[in-house]
Amino acid sequence: QVQLVESGGGSVEAGGSLRLSCAASENTYWRDCMAWFRQAPGKEREWVARILTPSDVTYYVDSVKGRFTISQDYGKKTVYLEMNTLKPEDTAMYYCAAARRGYCLPGEYYFDTWGQGTQVTVSS
Repeated sequence: QVQLVESGGGSVEAGGSLRLSCAASENTYWRDCMAWFRQAPGKEREWVARILTPSDVTYYVDSVKGRFTISQDYGKKTVYLEMNTLKPEDTAMYYCAAARRGYCLPGEYYFDTWGQGTQVTVSS
């Protein structure tokens, strides 16, 4: 079982940047697909970005394209989310997730391992 630990959240002003990290526990199987989700107060959790780890192919929800970048460091078993030009609507709890084997689709159902979340707050 993969254990995921997020870090890097915080409070920034609009236009600022943050880099989130998601570290997998040692001696774990590195999944073929990793993703970041977010959940704002009163809203459903939504997929933000995902990466196919064997190929580094990435996908983004339209609202973050051009501003966020997902990447990985296989040696460190860590996935990153670089967030630039942050907006107040990016305020949410951000979660790292590992996909079920054989899947890399944007729905929550396809991810079976989750971190505890890290809060991102963007003020206007």
